[in-house]
Amino acid sequence: MFEDREDREDRDARDERDERDVLVLGLGNRLLGDDAAGPLVVDALARSARPPARLRDGGTIGLALLPEIEDARGLIAVDAAMFGAAPGTVRVFEGEAMDRQLGGTKRSAHEVALADLVAAAALGGRLPERRALVAVEPRSTALGLEPSAAVAAAIPRLCDAVDGLLARWTR
Repeated sequence: MFEDREDREDRDARDERDERDVLVLGLGNRLLGDDAAGPLVVDALARSARPPARLRDGGTIGLALLPEIEDARGLIAVDAAMFGAAPGTVRVFEGEAMDRQLGGTKRSAHEVALADLVAAAALGGRLPERRALVAVEPRSTALGLEPSAAVAAAIPRLCDAVDGLLARWTR
């Protein structure tokens, strides 16, 4: 079967839209040291020639982000989260593992807000099937304009984790 130009253009537009329909949401407060990890990852991804996605600095998160999550085919949230590892450790919680991580003991305001957004999207039947939390264990979320050395060193690994998910999800 031969594909005409119009069919090829439709397919190319659909492929591009599918890639851009993954929302990478960086969560955190830039004034609280390691808590800035999510927004710092979004900054690094925006400066690079990485796989396409919608990048969003979600800051300290809010209900206004719900429509963006509901409209996404995939959601990658990047945040500093305590999961009992050494500072700077990067972990990826995908699908139901993300849901369990968000459903456990809340150790940051973002976990509560992100859990609420995920629950609201699920309640409305619009939770992205592909979803992941890319997390780094913080050393300190005290007032400070720079992340700790451990979290700063983890930024490239966080970006790589996002890249890996995007590559797998957009093939």
